[in-house]
Amino acid sequence: METVAECGDSERNGGDREVANDSTSGHWQRACDELSGLVSKDAFERWFSTAHLKSVEDRVAAVAVPNEIHQVWIETNYLSELKVAINQALPDVTEVKLVIGEAVNGNVPESDSPETSEDDFFPETKAEEGAEEPGLEKRLKSSGLNPQHTFGSFVVGANSQFAHAACEAVAKGKGKGYNPLFIHGGPGLGKTHLMQAIGQEWLRRTGNSKVVYLTCEKFTNEFIDAVRKGDLERFRRRYRSAEVMLIDDIQFLGNKDRTQEEFFHTFNTLLDGRCQVVLTSDRPASEIKNLEPRLVSRFECGLTVELQAPAFETRLAILRRKVEEWKIMVDEQIIRMLAERIRSNVRRLEGGLMRVGTFASLAGERVTLEKVEHLLRDLLREENGKQVTVDAIQRTVAEHFDIRLADMSSRRRPASIAGPRQIAMYLSRTLTKSSLVEIGEAFGGRDHGTVIHAVKKVRERIELDTETNDQIQRIVGDLRR
Repeated sequence: METVAECGDSERNGGDREVANDSTSGHWQRACDELSGLVSKDAFERWFSTAHLKSVEDRVAAVAVPNEIHQVWIETNYLSELKVAINQALPDVTEVKLVIGEAVNGNVPESDSPETSEDDFFPETKAEEGAEEPGLEKRLKSSGLNPQHTFGSFVVGANSQFAHAACEAVAKGKGKGYNPLFIHGGPGLGKTHLMQAIGQEWLRRTGNSKVVYLTCEKFTNEFIDAVRKGDLERFRRRYRSAEVMLIDDIQFLGNKDRTQEEFFHTFNTLLDGRCQVVLTSDRPASEIKNLEPRLVSRFECGLTVELQAPAFETRLAILRRKVEEWKIMVDEQIIRMLAERIRSNVRRLEGGLMRVGTFASLAGERVTLEKVEHLLRDLLREENGKQVTVDAIQRTVAEHFDIRLADMSSRRRPASIAGPRQIAMYLSRTLTKSSLVEIGEAFGGRDHGTVIHAVKKVRERIELDTETNDQIQRIVGDLRR
């Protein structure tokens, strides 16, 4: 593990911070130099001057920030720039995570702006968490879990009710038939939150169980590293001895033949030992490109649940919960405006609220609807883009191929109709938030398996036939106009 100095040079920080050695200090200084060229001077001073590189372990760089305001704001707005900067100094790092922690020597970094201090926004949470379960924080850290991702902090709506119930059952040991549990849905809908909540509840319930959370990317990188170093046995012991294995973004196994082979045997070892496996993906297992059929069948042998975009009432409840947690002052009309205008995912919704709340705190002025429109103009511009619907897709595809709209839901199967219908199902799956069941219903009450088959067939045709790809691009262009 490496420990390095606070962001900035020793003169700016008073020259009183110790570092592990000159090398690590130099790494962080180079990262800061790179970062200062990637973000504005104001952004660097406001959000990164109090940050420091807390550790580098297992190719994961942990950057400590003084409070959750900084954590969420940087994750929402500057995480990609931070990753680039750290990779310039530490090329071996594959993952960057933000943690709330202390500076070197236990000194909490002081913010230039008192409004953003943790005492103002979160006056009682940290001490209470530590006092309640003194050994839990250490176990969460060793498992790779974020303490904030609990079932209690997850807002349940119609879009997530089934997935939430399944995850709670697994966490309490009541879902023995739900192995593996496969959670899929678009980005920012809460897949990682629910997965990590399972890990936390399991640790609280069982004590010192070996719970392991990691991303598919990390599994792949560590496997490649183990092969290169001839240390596969150690790698296998580490992951095949887990009692609960939580793997995020499993879709990245696609096209990685050797990693799929290794994961196949790891997966079988865990299931044979009655260990719980939880996987997340941005799509169903059967739609993961170039994933071996034997892995698809194993991923589908347990329980599959889907997270969808939250409805207005759920978005409103999420915003009100965050306003209370973050102790920020935002008018109800603004909260409702955010819930109405930001519909795509929870992460973007929370990022918009964070931007509004932070502006109110730092500027010291009342936030109006007009000011919100200006602050969030980039988010709102994307959200206001034309919403593509299944109905619109069916009409556009029917017009493009000169068939009747009724053929989209008919039982007729000549190639001149079946092909366009499959393309319409594929576009409905990739361009809308509709579930497999909803798409099937829109196409004459077909089951979700038919939709999955159509999506796979069209993807194969796109790869093999440039004309099909060109046709689909023209249709997408017509839908976006």
